[in-house]
Amino acid sequence: MKILFVYPGIKGSDNYNLNKVFNKIFSSEPPSFGILAALTPPSYQIDMIDDSIQKIDYNQSCDLVCITVYTMNAPRAYQIADEFRKKGVKVVLGGWHPSALPNEAKQHADSVVIGEAEEIWPQLLKDFENSCLKSFYNQLRIVNPLKIPNPRRIFNKRHYLSASVQASRGCPNRCFFCAMTNRKYGRIYRTRPVKEVIEEIKNISPKFFQFNDNSLTIDPNYSKELFISLKNLNKKFFCNGNINILNRDENLLKLASDAGCCAWAIGLESVSQESINYLGKKTNKIKEYASTIKKIHDHGMMVLADFIFGFDTDNIDIFNKTKDMVSDMNLDLVTFNVLTPLPGTPLFDKLKKERRILTEDWSKYDFKTVVFKPKNMSPEELQNNTIEIQKIFSSYFNIMKNIARSIKFGFYPFVFATTINFQEKSAL
Repeated sequence: MKILFVYPGIKGSDNYNLNKVFNKIFSSEPPSFGILAALTPPSYQIDMIDDSIQKIDYNQSCDLVCITVYTMNAPRAYQIADEFRKKGVKVVLGGWHPSALPNEAKQHADSVVIGEAEEIWPQLLKDFENSCLKSFYNQLRIVNPLKIPNPRRIFNKRHYLSASVQASRGCPNRCFFCAMTNRKYGRIYRTRPVKEVIEEIKNISPKFFQFNDNSLTIDPNYSKELFISLKNLNKKFFCNGNINILNRDENLLKLASDAGCCAWAIGLESVSQESINYLGKKTNKIKEYASTIKKIHDHGMMVLADFIFGFDTDNIDIFNKTKDMVSDMNLDLVTFNVLTPLPGTPLFDKLKKERRILTEDWSKYDFKTVVFKPKNMSPEELQNNTIEIQKIFSSYFNIMKNIARSIKFGFYPFVFATTINFQEKSAL
């Protein structure tokens, strides 16, 4: 029997074809599929399609299709699922969005996985073999990190120039807009044994990879052990981190740089401490932003920062304030998003209760489109000002300045900075 794993793209975007080019340059492997493939008995034939860079053949022979779904690609995922079901193929949906809205997902699937799939997958396959798939499979206990296998590399090397690795899961922070920390067991932080992570990294072909952990600064001692073990592997990578630890622990920065870290992605979120406090991100102190960025640069690594507009504490002045402060930060890449109330989060529930949700067209939940009524400005003001500030920082002048600065960090940071800066511009 054959299982086909499908990662849906986001079709319908004006820049879909252009983004397809960028995806081929810098996409990395969807890690969940590699883990599930490793848990699949060898009697199964396995294949994977990444809809963002490959064309789906709905007439291919397969017995079970498994699709991972985020909110913004849910419409495309449902379209793919419906097409395969028309052919008589069984379809399983999982991921953040089906976990938040399982009944909606079930309309397009034979079965829905709610939560993390590792403990569920073996039983689901047995039920499939016996023609008795359940409508819903619910995660009943936390997944032990010791039971997370090294991913089986089912990915076509022609499509990915970088790999993805997961060393830890979960985040104890309680940001009210975050889909990860507000899902079942999402706040429970777990780490894989360092030896297993290193063994996985040794066996990946690309020289460049990304850690897709929520943050590699939640447990600094674990991350230091990981970075020390990485030092002699001659790999390059980037990872996510929190401003508080990166500002206070320069030994962590040194070890990360020595291990091959090219860049830290940091959710700075806002230049307003009032907004930071409102969203519940206790790791962020505005007064630490500039010093942290300088420290990361001093250790030869880039900083990729993300800001969000639209909090109830924001008014129209936030855009000029952000522009002035960010201009002085020397960031290597900065993205500006609108607050997006993802289903399953306290933010979505709050805005739904207040009747401030403007649409439930999930394709618009792309972090760039306003889908709710802001408190202190109009939806149009939020939308237009977010676009305008991104245009300023994604001007060709600023892009070339960022790329020129990246050269001093080495070849991989240069390629990385070039790709992601132009990718962000293409989204405008």
